[in-house]
Amino acid sequence: VQLQAFGGGLVQAGGSLRLSCAASGRSFDNAMGWFPQAPGKEREFVAAISGSDENTYYTDSVKGRFTISRGNAKNTVYLQMNNLKPDDTALYYCAFSYRNRLGFSESWYDYWGQGTQVTVSS
Repeated sequence: VQLQAFGGGLVQAGGSLRLSCAASGRSFDNAMGWFPQAPGKEREFVAAISGSDENTYYTDSVKGRFTISRGNAKNTVYLQMNNLKPDDTALYYCAFSYRNRLGFSESWYDYWGQGTQVTVSS
């Protein structure tokens, strides 16, 4: 499985970005997630979507601001980020799991994209 993440950029606080992660290499009833890593910090979970039933889950800090979803072709996952804050600045990694159910830990996921940079200015 290969993951390609894109859509990051520089935005002012209060603005929006839409990240995309395209997966290739196998069928797509699989959980996927987004994990940002801020400078000097560990990578952390923000959002995930399960495989066939597309349940979603978010960390508290992004609830009501971020939305994770799948494209019609199932092999692309999006992260719509609204009302961005400077604390959201990070390199955002997408992740793919062989499991159908969503997970919150890095160990749940088997493949990782290269990351796309999100920078929010105040």
